Amino acid sequence: MSFFSKQPGELISRGLDPARLPPGQYFTERFPVLHAGVVPEIEAATWDFTVDGLAGNAQAWSLDDFKAFPTIEITADIHCVTKWSKFDTQWRGVATTEIAKLVEPLPEATHVVVRAEHGFTANLPLEDFLREDNLFAYEFGGEELELDHGWPLRLVVPHLYFWKSVKWTRGFTLLDHDEPGFWENNGYHMYGDPFLEQRYSG
Repeated sequence: MSFFSKQPGELISRGLDPARLPPGQYFTERFPVLHAGVVPEIEAATWDFTVDGLAGNAQAWSLDDFKAFPTIEITADIHCVTKWSKFDTQWRGVATTEIAKLVEPLPEATHVVVRAEHGFTANLPLEDFLREDNLFAYEFGGEELELDHGWPLRLVVPHLYFWKSVKWTRGFTLLDHDEPGFWENNGYHMYGDPFLEQRYSG
């Protein structure tokens, strides 16, 4: 019996529904740290978050500004393209829908490109970006987000592979077309549904 074929039985023994685990994934209680390049050096005092492109009300906010917005808390399963899944992760931050209300996407906007430190980007359809369980998180598990996991702010998009949940987020651009981000330009799938195993393009 293969490692992956043992996973449903392992989950059942823990009282977990094996249907929560996408194909080709394994369950872990750890939170692996994966990213391209080095961990950035970030100064909270000079950090900002900007929204531009097809926005009726383009904005730039400081970290204090951002933390003054209404917050939400979610509990969600997350799935990394490198095949690990972690269940019932807890996040607190600002809903993507809250930010959208403030920046007023224009009717022709269909996609976002999320920007992060080191020039990293990731693309999302606007409809997926605005799901009610998505947020820009600054807390994980009731504690301030650690730098390795994206402090001071990371996007959390639980229904897609976790590379779309951009660490060290600095804002996003609203577009009228899809545009590949960093990993998509390097062979990853443009959408990234874990239950369809959309890991790579082609």
